[in-house]
Amino acid sequence: MLSIRTLNKWANAHTYYWLDLLRIALGVFLFLKGIQFISQSNTLLELIKPLQNFGGIMIVVHYVAPAHLVGGLLIAFGLLTRWALIAQLPILIGAILINFVGVMNPGNLIEALVVFVFTIFFMFYGSGKHSIDYYLKMGY
Repeated sequence: MLSIRTLNKWANAHTYYWLDLLRIALGVFLFLKGIQFISQSNTLLELIKPLQNFGGIMIVVHYVAPAHLVGGLLIAFGLLTRWALIAQLPILIGAILINFVGVMNPGNLIEALVVFVFTIFFMFYGSGKHSIDYYLKMGY
């Protein structure tokens, strides 16, 4: 089984600027989504309306925006990238599933699926060579 150290060595040997830019773009996108959820909390409440009968709606409302804000910044800067991506997984899975429970919105479904695929990729790839994680590890 692959270890994190093995994945990091592979990622650092195969680092490209476009992958770093893609990681930064993912982080900025999640950060902007967090701002959108804070500024338009009614939109978030409408999105999770199909789950109204289930418990924990307030937990969801208070988890999504901060996780996107903090996680987006961490991912963009490449600090604790894998942990920040793991925190995004329940939100992204919920964003995908909510299209099947409620009204199907193909645009939101495709957006959630694309972000989910990039999240899974960067969970294995890591933050790359041009990140705070790498600089802290190398002792610059």
